[in-house]
Amino acid sequence: MKKTILCFGDSNTHGYNSQTDGRFSEEERWTCLLDEMLGTDYRVLEEGLSGRTICFDDPLFEGLNGFTSIFQAMMTHEPLDLLIIMLGTNDVKSRFHATPQNIAKGMERLLKKAFNTTEAWRDQPNILIIAPAPIEPEYRFTFVGGEMGEDCDTKSRALAPLYEDICHRYGCHFLDAGQITGIRMHPKDHMHLDKASHQLLASTLAKKIPALLD
Repeated sequence: MKKTILCFGDSNTHGYNSQTDGRFSEEERWTCLLDEMLGTDYRVLEEGLSGRTICFDDPLFEGLNGFTSIFQAMMTHEPLDLLIIMLGTNDVKSRFHATPQNIAKGMERLLKKAFNTTEAWRDQPNILIIAPAPIEPEYRFTFVGGEMGEDCDTKSRALAPLYEDICHRYGCHFLDAGQITGIRMHPKDHMHLDKASHQLLASTLAKKIPALLD
């Protein structure tokens, strides 16, 4: 029986390609690479949506609230053996007026909902939270600067220790993507993973995940 892994995230899970304003191919996205690296005993499923937040309704775009969509995603793909959540990059946008602590509180709320969606789990809740690689300061000088607003890089760098604390308190697994050697954002916008970083994230997870599913 294959072990099912659901990847719930935003554009960096969907595979947004800053260079082309399109999407990385199945040979390039970290989710697809992870599926290949883990082999035939695993099934890796993508639930990445550009612009998705942890729990905020975006006044400019429809359907991006992760809190209101995670139940549907989990139940669509059940039974699950592992849920990977990588969110927070969009929550730092100025229009949400959220501190890093506010964003972390939202992650805690989302985590509780995932835990309590008991009918989606094959056995018991098993969740890996990934702190996204932080936005680089140069983002403000690119085309996304006006969309994101001020201080997004500072807030995104503050999320990892807050997420790690949540994981310790709830018994979840944790990975700080920003600490993976060589990972970086594409220089066109400084907030989306480049092609090589998709490979690095996939290979890091491929080494980590089997032990989480023993």
